[in-house]
Amino acid sequence: MLATGQIITNNDSYSTIVTVDNVVRRVLAAGKTWKSYAEDLPSVGYTGGDVGNYARKHNVFALLSDVANDSTQRKNLVPFTQFAPDLANGTLPDFSNIVPNLCNDAHDCSLGTADTWLQNNIAPLLASPTFQRDGLLIILFDEAGSDNTNGGGRIAWVVVSPRAKTGYSSTTLYQHQSTLRLILEALGVTQFPGAAATAPGMAEFFTP
Repeated sequence: MLATGQIITNNDSYSTIVTVDNVVRRVLAAGKTWKSYAEDLPSVGYTGGDVGNYARKHNVFALLSDVANDSTQRKNLVPFTQFAPDLANGTLPDFSNIVPNLCNDAHDCSLGTADTWLQNNIAPLLASPTFQRDGLLIILFDEAGSDNTNGGGRIAWVVVSPRAKTGYSSTTLYQHQSTLRLILEALGVTQFPGAAATAPGMAEFFTP
């Protein structure tokens, strides 16, 4: 849903290339750049299955036809170790997708472990002049414990931005397609994949 605006599968072992409209297609059409920084990804451009604590199901960019079938775009699938150098060198893309491994994303380990990982790895981004000018960071889980009921369950969703309202919480029901819409809107994209085209916007989280 976060990549295509629609549910493709609930099968964790799914490996079929996805050809529907998607976030990479929209980003490229808008002339923007992107990378997916995945922790424990074996190598640049890797589109294969799970290795160690790397889970392809969490790095769905590897299954998008716009990436998997394009040797240039596959180079934007990089290990997370590339994130710090890109930040330091001022070469982060317009859109960064960050995928912690199965421990540091709190899937297999504790929330405390995930929190420490965020402090160690994402705090430098928040402190950077570029982010403080006009950055947007969204931290979220893909599912809750009741993932097969109640629309996937209630998840944690946190936005960090110079324009975000401090300490704000909403009573509106949002789903992942709204997050996809927000990401693309922030990049200046006006056409959205799947359900993101009609999903409610999330402007209430930001100051005008």
